[in-house]
Amino acid sequence: MINADARVLVIIVARIGDTLLVTPALRALKAAIPQGRLTVLAHPKRMEVLQYLPFIDALEGITKTSAQTRGWIGKNRYDFALVYGRDAALVRYALRASDSVIAFPQHDKALNRQLVHLVAEPAEPQHAVLHRLSLLAPLGLASGDLRLAYCVTDAECAEARAWLDTHVPSGRSLIGLQIASFPTKAHRDWPVSNFQKLIARILATRAQTHFLLLGDAAAAEKAAPLLAAFPQRATVAAGRLSLRQSAALMAELHLYIGVDTGPTHIAGALGIPMVALYHSAYPGRNLVPLQHPACIMIEHPATGTSGLSTVSMADIAVTEVVKAAMDLLERRAQP
Repeated sequence: MINADARVLVIIVARIGDTLLVTPALRALKAAIPQGRLTVLAHPKRMEVLQYLPFIDALEGITKTSAQTRGWIGKNRYDFALVYGRDAALVRYALRASDSVIAFPQHDKALNRQLVHLVAEPAEPQHAVLHRLSLLAPLGLASGDLRLAYCVTDAECAEARAWLDTHVPSGRSLIGLQIASFPTKAHRDWPVSNFQKLIARILATRAQTHFLLLGDAAAAEKAAPLLAAFPQRATVAAGRLSLRQSAALMAELHLYIGVDTGPTHIAGALGIPMVALYHSAYPGRNLVPLQHPACIMIEHPATGTSGLSTVSMADIAVTEVVKAAMDLLERRAQP
């Protein structure tokens, strides 16, 4: 069990999506320690996705390199530390900085023997949010709120609306497209030619629609054919804005359609209507945002097959994505 005034440390050094998947656990932790303090250490380049969340008392950056020099001087500052991942340097820092460490099994068996609470991995695959919440079990905590969390500030919202006023014609329904994952996960990408067909079919019935092309600089380059095909109906935001600026734009969308990558997790946290496309090696049933009011998950038809060489995202039919998109747009239009 955990006292209401406990000092708790959570370490999560991961990519955007994996960082956001911990937010339901963070919310549950803070609810259990209303008089306590929740400190989160995250990757310096990813911690911005956790900024302004009301249930985090302190947010700092850490890496497996910087962790080696921390926690050697002074008494333990935390009653409990929860470590997500298997970086030994992070676990050793947590052991120095807290009275009790909770983690999943590590590669180093000697390190496992030092952990006060070792949480076994599930026997069967489970949703990523439930997996992360399981690290709270030694504290006697659980949560029914499984929503991801992301906070857009009023200032960011105003900046996003000003950007849209400048770059997007007024009076248009706005659909955001995330066409690419990161380079090492390019097999999760739906073909650009399919996105082009998607745009054409939506415009055929909804002429007053504009498409916002999201992502980083690499995604902007990949999106060039879409801009060339629809110069008056698409705007490239990819590579032009910071992560938080891009997320603020996403909060203004009428619909988001994207492949499995960080911004898709952000869309899930924002609760905007969305269509999410998942590769068979990463089943959507284990990643789709839970308790989302308007999300349609489309899994590759070969879901359950882990091999990458024989699976192509092109197998997801354009008609299926169009149907999902139109369904969500019609839902939004209803009173």
